[in-house]
Amino acid sequence: MAVPDKIKQEVDKLRQQIEHHNHLYHTLDTPEIPDADYDAIVLRLENLEEEYDLQTPDSPTQRVGSAPLSQFSQVQHELPMLSLNKVFDEADLLAFDARLKKRLDNEKEIQFSCEPKVDGIAVSLLYRDGVLERAATRGDGTTGEDITRNVRTIKSIPLRLKKLKPGTLLEVRGEIFLGKQGFSRLNEKAKVEGSKIFVNPRNTAAGSLRQLDSRMTAKIPLQMYCYSIGLVEGLELPTSLSETFKTLGKWGLPVNSDIGIAVGIDACLEYCLDLLGKRNSLGYEIDGAVLKVDEHELQQDLGSNAKSPRWAMAYKFPAEEKSTKILDVEFQVGRTGTVTPVARLEPVFVGGVTVSNTTLHNMDEIERLGLRIGDTVLVRRAGDVIPKVVKVIQAEKNKKPKKIKMPENCPACGSAVEKEGEVLYKCSAGVICPAQQKESIKHFASRTAMDIEGLGDKLVEQFVDEDVIENIADIFTIDEGQIADLERMGKKSAENLIQAINDSKETSLARFLFSLGIREVGEATAAGLSNHFGNLQSIISADQESLEKVTDIGPIVASHIVTFFANQSNLDLISKLRSVGVNWPDIEVSDQQKPLDGQTFVLTGTLEIMPRSEAKAALMALGAKVAGSVSKNTSCVVAGPGAGSKLTKAEELGIKILDEGEFLAFLDDLT
Repeated sequence: MAVPDKIKQEVDKLRQQIEHHNHLYHTLDTPEIPDADYDAIVLRLENLEEEYDLQTPDSPTQRVGSAPLSQFSQVQHELPMLSLNKVFDEADLLAFDARLKKRLDNEKEIQFSCEPKVDGIAVSLLYRDGVLERAATRGDGTTGEDITRNVRTIKSIPLRLKKLKPGTLLEVRGEIFLGKQGFSRLNEKAKVEGSKIFVNPRNTAAGSLRQLDSRMTAKIPLQMYCYSIGLVEGLELPTSLSETFKTLGKWGLPVNSDIGIAVGIDACLEYCLDLLGKRNSLGYEIDGAVLKVDEHELQQDLGSNAKSPRWAMAYKFPAEEKSTKILDVEFQVGRTGTVTPVARLEPVFVGGVTVSNTTLHNMDEIERLGLRIGDTVLVRRAGDVIPKVVKVIQAEKNKKPKKIKMPENCPACGSAVEKEGEVLYKCSAGVICPAQQKESIKHFASRTAMDIEGLGDKLVEQFVDEDVIENIADIFTIDEGQIADLERMGKKSAENLIQAINDSKETSLARFLFSLGIREVGEATAAGLSNHFGNLQSIISADQESLEKVTDIGPIVASHIVTFFANQSNLDLISKLRSVGVNWPDIEVSDQQKPLDGQTFVLTGTLEIMPRSEAKAALMALGAKVAGSVSKNTSCVVAGPGAGSKLTKAEELGIKILDEGEFLAFLDDLT
């Protein structure tokens, strides 16, 4: 049926009203009408759209989410989403300014756009003809995931931009985050409902953006701040970033009001220190400030390297510290039998997470800190770094101090604890110790080892406790009937696990070596051994001198390998694994020169597609040496997000730099 013009006009007016109030409430925090009035407008629009079949993708009624997806589709970014290099102090900031002036060949003070570094998730929004067409995660900078349906539920993000005409294309980059107030409200609601408490705002935001069911995302009060633009067609934008932000705001996009302008690096430092001072009073979590050359023309002159723009820098704030109390110290037994002290803390929220325990590393560290149970301590955490006890404070206030002592007997099996070397203490029982037993099985089944999907830590512990398995070889004799009736299982789960176990039997020599848990033999060392010797028997038979000929294997690691294979129990275990069908192809060892013989590579930053351990193994298999620092002898640097001083030094020395995408293509060409 034909829709009356009067109805069309009312629908358009209602949509404009709703988006106007969304912007006031979710972006400017200045609502004009009570919630009840807002709800009435939305209800009227929903009724009209349903009655006259007028729903459109950019209607505010579409923010509630829709039926779940089976998976996210991939998105190729038209322009790469680069990451930022980081500095941590004034000296590095001054060096950044000096590099800019040298490259520009001009000593004139530079104008910077200064922004809070919001602790959220980087996204790209693509508006065609002013309508939101696509939203994507940053991913590896080149390829992200399509999260359009989830982003449509975020009320601070306009579905249609003001004043943009047909024929225009605008890509906006920004940070999606969960504000402190929204995070607090979520947890208050969770406590009332008795549901799971959220750990920190960033993880909650990231998890909700990756929900396959956008209706779940709609329940999280996410926000966004724009921080740059990408692809632009059919639009005239201002000549500076600061003026561009003003234009984006006029179009209805959310822009952070805490963005400032600074002329010269001293003014930038002043901005950073001022922001640090008011960090706790901001309505969102930050971990630093971002400084960007303001003029677009200067940005183009400065250009970018493989992974980051030269005209921008993240000034990271010092690690966040909080005080708390040591309630107790327990001792845990690791996979190799090392007994490690772990502090149980009075829970404290620091660095974006609630910390209730942390490793104390060894008894020497406890002695250095002068630590006793009952002490008040300073705990430091920055980003994803493991929480660390920095020092004891107000020791005199501990009225009932209790000395921390290494137990004489293993807390897991009661066997004697023996000192090994200068600082390590180990359980003397070996793999018959339940703790070592469980940890060795967890390691064997892990993704980077035998990769037995579904056999996680909790299931391993349950299987050992229920006497389903005693060692790694027992995994391959598990019967579906044994486990189907166990807690957390069931017939289908049991079937899937048995299938995963059978699938894992086909592996590689490198994976198998790594899965055995030989002391100090990681993925790269295992790959080096397999490529050098070609088959397991040659490795078992190798003496210390032969092993030391393998790249990156020294006397200590070589002795660990010899000791492991000299143990008959270990050889029996390997024989049992082979008898139940675990197998791998031998590698043809050739004396011919490898493609990267004589070349030295350095890996820096976070590799998001291929883990660094796998990248190292791949390079070593091609004959390259992988070093930990950059020098004039370095052949190539592979730089992922977060690359810092190593990348800077490589640029200064003129060394070849590859981003992860280029590196993977490089490997493909060689193999």
